[in-house]
Formats: sequence, C-alpha cells, structure tokens
Amino acid sequence: MTETASEHRPKAVVSWSSGKDSAFALHEVRRSDALEVVGLLTTVTETYARVSMHGVRENILDAQARAAGLPLHKVRIPSPCPNEVYERAMARALEALRGDGVSRVVFGDLFLEDIRAYREEKLRGTGVEPVFPLWGRPTDRLAREIIDAGVRAHLVALDPRKLPARFAGRTFDRALLADLPDTVDPCGERGEFHTCVTAGPMFTAPIPVVRGPVVERDGFVFADLELAELTRGTRGH
Repeated sequence: MTETASEHRPKAVVSWSSGKDSAFALHEVRRSDALEVVGLLTTVTETYARVSMHGVRENILDAQARAAGLPLHKVRIPSPCPNEVYERAMARALEALRGDGVSRVVFGDLFLEDIRAYREEKLRGTGVEPVFPLWGRPTDRLAREIIDAGVRAHLVALDPRKLPARFAGRTFDRALLADLPDTVDPCGERGEFHTCVTAGPMFTAPIPVVRGPVVERDGFVFADLELAELTRGTRGH
C-alpha cells in the first residue's frame, strides 16, 4: 500500500479484552487492510492490576501489546465499578483517542444484539464509529477457524452456573470444543467463559506463560496465568 493510500485509511483502536475474540478481530482487520490499527484499548481493574472480567494479570496484558506491536491504552476502573463510573472513564479515553485522530473502535462481539446496540449508542455523536468484523459468523465454525489459524488461548474465567469449574485453565482447542456441554456457546459468547490469548497470527512471538492456581471469587472461577520468565526458578519456594 502506498503512503497516500495508508493516510486515507481510518485510524482504529481495538477494544482488547485479552481474549481470543478481540485478538482474532485484530487479525481480521489487519488482513482486510481497510483500517489503520494504531492501538489497543483495555479496561484494567486497578484494585487487582488485572484485566476487567477476565482477571488476566497486567504484565501479561503488557506482553500481549508488545507482541501485537501496538500501544496499549489502559482505562483504569475501581472494584466494584458502577456503570456510570465505567462509562465516564471510557468517554474520557475515547475523547483523548479522537483527539489523536482515531475514528473507529473494533469490537470482537459475535451475536448479542443488546451488547452491539449498547456500544453503538455510547459511540453515537462522538465521531468514533464501532466496527464488528466477526459479527454474525456461526460460532461453531468461527471457533474452529480461530484454532486453525494458530491462536492459542486458555480459559481464564468461567461462570460455574453455565460451565463446570473443571474447565478452568484448559486450552481453547478442538478437544475442548468436543467436551463443551451442548448448552455452552463454542466461543463463550453468552458469558460462559473468557480466555487469554498467548499466541497467534496477531503476535510476533508467543507469550510464555505457566498456569497458576484456580480460585473462586464473586461467583466466578478464575484460572491464573503467570509470565514464565517471572516464575522461572521460583517454584518450590
């Protein structure tokens, strides 16, 4: 692509959850070359220094951004976080990004109409438009496509009311898909589970991680991941 053509592409950030869907959305947008992706946007629960909802450690989030070759814009929120506090924090972040020329936010949403409508409503009138590159794809096929593309991810959070706790920490692969109950969406789109991506075509190199303990907190089950280089030599102490 020529420099002139590149200048005409809208600038975008990816709403980055640390999981497979946002990572694959980044991959798809880059492949289409219709947008110039200039960063990742993530909410971090500052009380725990972890990605909100997923519970992924902030140092793994930082490693993901480095592997993606993109600046990371962190929106820090408290715990608990009332919705109005979250919305004010996101509005400030989007205003700053808009000032830097960003006019698109890429989301990894798949089929939940209420979530899409919420995002569209909150962005209306801001000068920033939402983009949904994975929207409407059958999730059984999409799950296999993500795996076959070389994405490696682990189940780091799950709702035990929807998926047994024994799935926490498992790798998102075809064996997992075969074992999922019929009531669970293959991509976990209804909140059954959340993932953390450690390798894939959107990264320049894999992120080495080791599995930590599995804990239950606030009604959800979390499987901790740690950067391997930080744990090397510390096991057994």
